[in-house]
Amino acid sequence: MLWLYRIQYSMIIQVKKFGTTLISRPAGKEAYLAFQPSLKDISEREKVVVDFEGVEVLTPSWADEFLSPLIKRYNDKMSFRNVGNSSVIESLKILNLYTHKEN
Repeated sequence: MLWLYRIQYSMIIQVKKFGTTLISRPAGKEAYLAFQPSLKDISEREKVVVDFEGVEVLTPSWADEFLSPLIKRYNDKMSFRNVGNSSVIESLKILNLYTHKEN
């Protein structure tokens, strides 16, 4: 399953590959653990872009388990794209992560 791709020094994480309804803390943790081996391939100059295209439901609990470890590790290199869905927006706001969205 392709979870990510690279464009011009960016690792793009396609969240929809984990599902379109992302609703529980255990599922978020499982998704992060499954994705973790891919993180070893990120170079020092690469940015990490989390793409929410196709995600219909995102709860704060799933987002916290998946995104918080990424933020801790790549905070200044992270951004979010395709955050137009109200479920995504509100979950990111609750976790104080909405500031990472791309302009």
